[in-house]
Amino acid sequence: MPASPAPLARVLSDLTREGELHEKLPDRAVRCHACGHRCFIPEGRPGICRVRFNEGGILKVPWGYVGALQCDPVEKKPFFHALPGSLALSFGMLGCDFHCGYCQNWITSQAIRDPAAVAMPEEVAPEGLVALARRQRASIVASTYNEPLITSEWAVAVFRVAQESGFLCAYISNGNGTEQVLDFIRPYVTLYKVDLKSFRDRNYRALGGTLRNVLDTIGMLRKKGFWMEIVTLTIPGFNDSDEELTDMARFLAGVSPDVPWHVTAFHKDYKMTDPDPTPARTLLRAAEIGRREGLRYVYAGNLPGEVGDWENTRCPSCGDLLIERRGYQILQDRLTPRGACPGCGAAIPGVWPGGVFNPPRDAGPPEGSRRSDPARQG
Repeated sequence: MPASPAPLARVLSDLTREGELHEKLPDRAVRCHACGHRCFIPEGRPGICRVRFNEGGILKVPWGYVGALQCDPVEKKPFFHALPGSLALSFGMLGCDFHCGYCQNWITSQAIRDPAAVAMPEEVAPEGLVALARRQRASIVASTYNEPLITSEWAVAVFRVAQESGFLCAYISNGNGTEQVLDFIRPYVTLYKVDLKSFRDRNYRALGGTLRNVLDTIGMLRKKGFWMEIVTLTIPGFNDSDEELTDMARFLAGVSPDVPWHVTAFHKDYKMTDPDPTPARTLLRAAEIGRREGLRYVYAGNLPGEVGDWENTRCPSCGDLLIERRGYQILQDRLTPRGACPGCGAAIPGVWPGGVFNPPRDAGPPEGSRRSDPARQG
């Protein structure tokens, strides 16, 4: 790997193999297509993520280890329209293409950049992870804890084995994708969660990305048939204005009114310790904005018992309570075996038990609302 004094970087350089998501260029350079940065990487240098690097004209990528491993309720990812009440074996590697100052998984995501992030890799085979998922009685295998796009070759190796064993596979991602990486993972990944962190390009640039690329990725995920849910960590003074929340909701409704939008509460973490924790009233305000802009499934998350009915799923056609939740716990699930409302029979979009996949409907312009142009957001 390129010269680096960090012992962890030297350890990780041995846990690699030749990557697939790239093109070779003259003078032993490569162009990486794993994330939206599309890094031009000369020989002997790493990409922005610092875990994909050019060694002798060959793109080396992370392989054969995990940096974090846990079995979680699928609602924690969060997916509310995918196998409610099931477990997801969640694994992550190390590194990220962003550098968010409030990252709740900074121990893994910033392990190469920040000496204070101490996470050591543990070698494992795909078969070992799938066997563990089976022992834990999980139904889903998820790549998370760091940015999965930059470790997609390893994720696909795990997911091939998981899929053959009957598991659904998921990405929990910042959404800074490319068409090449989405096509690469599509045969194996059914569920895709995107963090829509802001609707202002200046905020995204401060985090290490661009708004446009995330919005383009959301559009591609919808067109390519992934089941997608969106999460916005609502941070006081950063992205919680009525105007910005309206722009986000309006954009998502333009992708599909059936895209679930989770607005969740910030708490002080990593380097962002100035804003106060997000109060429940902010999540309620954001949820009301989402509903007003035409989204049919809006959820206020991670403040159990403080956000009323916004933890639950209701039928948008007749209003019947379908799935009642408190935090990550399912209190009741009234969906029919075909993923429909038991009251009016309306199909509820999502991925439900028994292999039922009800796709989201196409969008139409909400009445009386203008479309937001993300290119004009400062």
